[in-house]
Amino acid sequence: MQNTRPILAWETLLDLGAESGSSVRLPLRDRVESAVRRAIDEGRLSPGAAVPPSRALAETLGVSRWVVTEAYGQLVAEGVLEARTGSATRVAERPVMPNAARHPGRPWPRDLAPTPAEAPAPPIRYDLRPGIPDLRATPRSRWAAAVRAGLADLPDRDLIAAHPFGYAPARAAVAAYLARSRHADAEPDRVSITHGATDGMDILTRELHGRGHRTILVEDPSWPRLRVIAEHNGLRPVPVPVDDDGVDTEMLAALAARTGARAALVTPAHQFPLGAALAPVRREQLVRWARECAGLVIEDDYDAEFRYDRRPVPALQRLAPDSVVLIGSLSKSVSPALGLGWMVLPPGLTPAPSPSAPSLIDQAALAHFLTQGDFERHLRSSRTRFRRRRQRLLDALTAELPELRVSGIAAGMHLVLTLPTHARASAVVDAGSAEGLALTPLHRYTDAADPPDALVLGYGHLDDALVEEAVARLAAVLDSPLVR
Repeated sequence: MQNTRPILAWETLLDLGAESGSSVRLPLRDRVESAVRRAIDEGRLSPGAAVPPSRALAETLGVSRWVVTEAYGQLVAEGVLEARTGSATRVAERPVMPNAARHPGRPWPRDLAPTPAEAPAPPIRYDLRPGIPDLRATPRSRWAAAVRAGLADLPDRDLIAAHPFGYAPARAAVAAYLARSRHADAEPDRVSITHGATDGMDILTRELHGRGHRTILVEDPSWPRLRVIAEHNGLRPVPVPVDDDGVDTEMLAALAARTGARAALVTPAHQFPLGAALAPVRREQLVRWARECAGLVIEDDYDAEFRYDRRPVPALQRLAPDSVVLIGSLSKSVSPALGLGWMVLPPGLTPAPSPSAPSLIDQAALAHFLTQGDFERHLRSSRTRFRRRRQRLLDALTAELPELRVSGIAAGMHLVLTLPTHARASAVVDAGSAEGLALTPLHRYTDAADPPDALVLGYGHLDDALVEEAVARLAAVLDSPLVR
């Protein structure tokens, strides 16, 4: 009976029903995310409160663990929840609730109630959040055609057959695409279709824990969602510093020897958030380390398709297909709403398949989307658009804030802006919100005790017509006494 009370408490606390006033049933992942938001907004989860481990909450709510880790990861990325190494995931002390609204008939929680000096944030007009693609350019008609064609081509026998690691035509299409675009050493039988990088990381870290791993080396700073998943699966993240040449591989090897870690999560093509590409000598050092200790490198191919000054560098996986797992998705290149990704696994590593694999129809659509060239056509147009938008943003920053340093290679959908010495990043974010600017501080992505005051400026979903206006607003914020 001791376990019954917390289970019932969380079932009651997080209502996964349809949105209030609506009969629409959202996907489970969205319903869990919305339920946590509502619980915070209505004061049922207070700042600093711990949320349950993803496995426990999934069992309590009767959903797959992927659903919970995706929801947690999104809320961590937005600053609603905080994940710290060695500690439970908790509600942020000042949770960011951009879409929260007071529940009719309920008072605002005292520590979240709006005051004349702290009113609810205005709507986002200048979207400078990183990690969001240009959702206006989502190829809806091409994807809809791929769904129709994929469904029409599905043999009757495949509609009932088991596809534990993915639909065979989808695995073959992904292998062919990665071989020609990323020069990966990919065979269809080593490809596994996933919901995305988050799902792939969940599968991999559960397998590593089952094989005796208890630590994992991670870049610092880095995208928090994958670190959260590793920790929830029993792997303690060990931060490794990053500089202009990517992750410090000499420090990585030293920390591995000190902690016994034999797995590392890296973003070699375009490091997030500092924007470096892993130097050739470090690529070789990383591969040598993995082979010497029989370790595993997890290569997150984060927005690797977008390089503007040269062709994208080949995947690290090509150097050591026996020691590197390549994970990728359509989330940053097309839209996270598709919920599709992949892993290329080395021989000898066959983790248990996810209990909630992507829809067979979606996988059939993916196969058609790749084999008919629709994905690569979308990438070509996206590269042109992002290249121009990035240059426009750089020109505006040079004109308005010439004294500030901008870093990051000509790639991806974000850059890093170092703030003036008088400005505190958290204060800039708060002041920018009042001006309709959605800003993200660099310190959100690191556990370092004294991170530099900088912003990670995303331009993937920034409206072209608003680039100069957004930078002018940012410059005005930096001149404000509120940020000192």
